[in-house]
Amino acid sequence: MNSEEIEKIVEHHTGRQGSIMTILEDIQSKFHYLPEEALRIVAHRTGRSLVDIYGVATFYKAFSLKPRGKHLISCCLGTACHVRGGQAIAEEFQRQLHVAAGETTADNEITFETVNCLGACALGPIVVSDGHYSANVNARKVGQIIRHTKAGVYRTSGDSTHDTFPLEVSCPHCRRSLLDNENRLGGYPSVRIRVSAEDRSGWARFSSLYGNFVKRYEIDVPENAMVALFCPHCSSNLQGDGRCVQCNAPMADVRVNEKGSVLSICTRKECSGHMLDLNGTTK
Repeated sequence: MNSEEIEKIVEHHTGRQGSIMTILEDIQSKFHYLPEEALRIVAHRTGRSLVDIYGVATFYKAFSLKPRGKHLISCCLGTACHVRGGQAIAEEFQRQLHVAAGETTADNEITFETVNCLGACALGPIVVSDGHYSANVNARKVGQIIRHTKAGVYRTSGDSTHDTFPLEVSCPHCRRSLLDNENRLGGYPSVRIRVSAEDRSGWARFSSLYGNFVKRYEIDVPENAMVALFCPHCSSNLQGDGRCVQCNAPMADVRVNEKGSVLSICTRKECSGHMLDLNGTTK
């Protein structure tokens, strides 16, 4: 590990909102895990305690404290995926990759893991490779996913037909669209919602592409804080009844399509947890 590279990453994010999370994300992207020395450098350069930095690194499942491969494949074994054959799919990945869950291939190319939920139960079985969501996976598709992963297809492709797909998002109360066509994220209209946190209020934009759920806050929200989300049209609070499977924070619900399907969004600032329920109903 090159300490100078870590220093440059930290320097690049100095003074920016959500800097701890973005620093750790960039470090992991560079080294495929978070080395202990990197955590110490981040703590020293940001003025935070090592305990705080370690806490963030271990709280979010996206981070790893041990080396990972160049690519990451995650197979969902949540209830919905499990009953649709998720376990057999996981076993096929393990057979073809010659690894157990949580291990990395001998050439350090692919780390394979199983997870409890990927937030797309209605589309299961789900496999995510380098952020690319593959829905309704069966054992015959495993080899193709591995080949595409090694070739870097999922990291470089702009095609959103498999890994991401656009959603029509509206308020569950007044049914008015929450999409902003003039301001886009990932080439698609952003979801514009009014937010408040502590004594601050303003706007936030979320990606309307499922599987690539980016958040952009236009107010200074403290790290790890919970935010309240409101419809910009009728001012209704969008908080639902669910809890995030990644961090257990409350979820906010928005309406998807005319059938009243539900997209739930984690209300914790730093968490990208989200869940799509195509069979759900909104208020």
